Amino acid sequence: MFTQEFYVVCDNIRSTFNVGAIFRTADAAGITKIYLCGYTPTPPRYEIEKVALGAEKSVPWEHVAQTWRLLERLRAQGVQIVALENNIDLPTIDYREFVPKFPIALVLGNEVTGLSPALLRRADAIITLPMHGKKESLNVAVAFGIAAYRLNEHRR
Repeated sequence: MFTQEFYVVCDNIRSTFNVGAIFRTADAAGITKIYLCGYTPTPPRYEIEKVALGAEKSVPWEHVAQTWRLLERLRAQGVQIVALENNIDLPTIDYREFVPKFPIALVLGNEVTGLSPALLRRADAIITLPMHGKKESLNVAVAFGIAAYRLNEHRR
């Protein structure tokens, strides 16, 4: 079991199935808490439960209306804010080269529009997953799983 806190912030994720997959992966990765922000769907929802397979009951979660307020609150508590985003014109770090400082909050954005510039400006770092095909990004739940397990390599 990990002692260092690892939070996931979901900003305006639109798919209930993606939320369910994020819960299931969060449970497997030992995530401390999931913040479901903006219009991100929250349990109880059949579609979330279908994919999460009970993880929505084992992983603590909270709905927060405004993501930026949450990020400010977490930063005030000493949490490193890390955005996961591809295909942007801002300085980024390859997820394989990034060394996190815990406690950490990994911020995930909308499946189509990603994270807003205002949220990206609030991040201490922006990490990316390299794409080798024609698509510019992975599904948000898949990208979260890759990044979460990589960040856990530095977690105690």
